[in-house]
Amino acid sequence: MQGVTRRSLLPIWTPAVDLNMSDEKYDFDFFVIGGGSGGVRAARVAATFGAKVGLCELKLDAISTDHTGGMGGTCVLRGCIPKKFMVYAGEFTDECEDAKAYGWDIPQKPTLDWKKFIGKKRQELERLSGLYKKNLTSAGGQCFQGRGHVIDRHTVRVNDKEYKVRHLCIATGGRPSKPPIEGKDLAVVSDHVLDLDELPKKIVIVGGGYIACEQACIFHSLGVETHFVFRQDYVLRGFDQECREFAQQQYSVHGMKMHPENSPSKIEKVDGKLKVTFEPKKGDKWSLEGVDICLLATGRNAVTKGIGLESTDVKLDEKGGVIVDKHSKTNVDNIWAVGDVTNRIPLTPVARMEGMCLAHHLFGPKDSKTQVPDHDVVASVVFSSPNLASVGLTEEAAIEELKDFEVFSSSFTPLKQSLSRKDIKCLTKLLVDSKTQKVVGVHMVGAEAAEIVQGLAAAIKAGITKHTLDITVGLHPTSAEEFVTMWAPKRVYKDGKLQK
Repeated sequence: MQGVTRRSLLPIWTPAVDLNMSDEKYDFDFFVIGGGSGGVRAARVAATFGAKVGLCELKLDAISTDHTGGMGGTCVLRGCIPKKFMVYAGEFTDECEDAKAYGWDIPQKPTLDWKKFIGKKRQELERLSGLYKKNLTSAGGQCFQGRGHVIDRHTVRVNDKEYKVRHLCIATGGRPSKPPIEGKDLAVVSDHVLDLDELPKKIVIVGGGYIACEQACIFHSLGVETHFVFRQDYVLRGFDQECREFAQQQYSVHGMKMHPENSPSKIEKVDGKLKVTFEPKKGDKWSLEGVDICLLATGRNAVTKGIGLESTDVKLDEKGGVIVDKHSKTNVDNIWAVGDVTNRIPLTPVARMEGMCLAHHLFGPKDSKTQVPDHDVVASVVFSSPNLASVGLTEEAAIEELKDFEVFSSSFTPLKQSLSRKDIKCLTKLLVDSKTQKVVGVHMVGAEAAEIVQGLAAAIKAGITKHTLDITVGLHPTSAEEFVTMWAPKRVYKDGKLQK
């Protein structure tokens, strides 16, 4: 998701459907399987254009299975939203430490009422899930609770009743997967750790991606003995290498127990607890015992099995995702797919964009300029401690794609920590095309990185140049002002080679 290429100029197509030519043999003009961010957005927008819309989703549950899900999908129920609530909960630990340095007298160590927190979190997620359904039905769409199964390209079965559909959209998302190791059934996936009844005392988190990093930082900040185990030498493969190294160093500053270059080989139960055995790249096997929970955050798979796609000849990629063109159309001309099930960019805002563009393409005005989803310059963030936010090219991608560019970076102690923890650092980084002076990459590791990089993502989309940043007056004193005060490049590349 990190290597963003230059903006492509895509043609605007006319809608594929004329609603004035309605065919009564269809129960729905547009039917969506999956009530997550992409599916609901596609259905809502299509309904506002006057299409007869139906959508089906499984019954509500925190854990996603073949029989459970819920309106709102991964983001609302077992991803972005509950994860961010847990991030917020953990951040209060650091806030209390900072408060002491600022003179606040905190006589005893603060304690977290986990059950109270989890109860409020569950209540809010149920409210948001209900809001997704309410918004769709208010727009004129019809919701079904049940498993959708494709009978053929124009027929969907939900709860033993079949419906004829003109256009079908697959928006079933993705689901966590476990690696083929002995005892994997004793481990849990990210769905589970976002809805624990009790806070564990000792947890092992396996994986080097953004989910693993976020969960490791969350549980560490909550006071859990956290062991973070990953196969590579650095976490977050695909992000900018300098940022990866900086973030990992900051995890160590926070006291995280990290075990790089190790892979799990066996999970077993010993005296009511878990024992997890690892194989390092070098050296002998070793184990962690007395573990309450082992989280395998090692990847996700598109949910395409068991929904009847094999009856339609829809083509899947080598990872099981639905193959689509730039309009989200499959090889079957009335079947479409949006969101994580397509293995494009697995981010909630991207799924929403794809859903909106599909609805415009099928049912919107012929002159609509939002018929093709634009996957260029998409920002992403790892909500670890600290945040890592990124948009545009990484330094490694720029070497391959641009050849000639400049790197501006700055590392510093944020003002807030200058009275408390001076070892807490922040990194800001810009990549600038030497030929056009356009900013082609922005990266930040530090507090509020997501909030800051979001604004700069819009600036990159608009074609901002380094000169424009240089003449922009900064907001002082902030970490964000570093992006308008980095005047001298740290590194210069020409023909893809670092200049001395």
